[in-house]
Amino acid sequence: MAAHALRALAWLAGLPGPGLRRAITERVAAREYRRRAKMARVVDCNLRLTGLDATMALPTLVQTQLTLLESLRFWTRPRAENLREIVEAVGLEHLAAGERAGPVVIVAPHYGNWELLVQWLAARRPLTLIYTRAKFAAVDAFLRLARERGGVSAVPADVHGMKPLLRALQRGETLGITPDQTPDATGGQWSPFFGVPALTMTLLHRLGTRHPEARFLLAAAERLPGGRFRIVIEPLPATVTSGPVQVGLDALNSAVEAFVRRDLAQYQWTYKRFKGQRANEAPVNPYWPECY
Repeated sequence: MAAHALRALAWLAGLPGPGLRRAITERVAAREYRRRAKMARVVDCNLRLTGLDATMALPTLVQTQLTLLESLRFWTRPRAENLREIVEAVGLEHLAAGERAGPVVIVAPHYGNWELLVQWLAARRPLTLIYTRAKFAAVDAFLRLARERGGVSAVPADVHGMKPLLRALQRGETLGITPDQTPDATGGQWSPFFGVPALTMTLLHRLGTRHPEARFLLAAAERLPGGRFRIVIEPLPATVTSGPVQVGLDALNSAVEAFVRRDLAQYQWTYKRFKGQRANEAPVNPYWPECY
């Protein structure tokens, strides 16, 4: 019941069109930046850690707010209506070749609007999506309700998540994985991202080892001026899933970094990407205390 109530609220929040959405997000982002809200502080910390231009903070907050409002709309509208927001697809030949060959792993950084990307991929063939559980059960149920439509199967990123992923690959289907979520203590190693050590998931390397026939592709629904979208698809270097694990992780982060440099403000710099802890190691938290 709570999940359906959240869906109704999300439908209302998704009413504004592109022009009004932009006006709302610019106003909200400016207020958060002016008040030094927590999200704004995290963005500033990330820009400082990576040595990126500090003036990018406000545009980043605008893009983050746009992603939220767009997603509320995409979660509650028919897929066919949502897909009309996509005006072109670049690199489609890589995806088509992968689909003809068998299983495909879509590596989707938190760039542009990944929720729209999920719906676009699921319109082509069944998609298994690995995701991080929400903190509250009602929110998690709403997200499952919103995402598991039209051929999407959402799998929590926990110890039981590997089996359904492997089964999907065995069926020759498509997986969707965000490579920039911080893994748990046993599922990652440190690797530089924008020159800063980041705990990086080893899942992609394990999947590639188990299924060397799978095609691994970077992809995003990139926001265009005016509020429409372009699908962008690029192949991942073969070293991401073959050879030594550390070499693969370094290649992965390097490829993701080059990909999101297309428009740095569209990346989710509001996430504490450089915080993490490996088993039997002290926690790393460069955000304390100034970003809390």
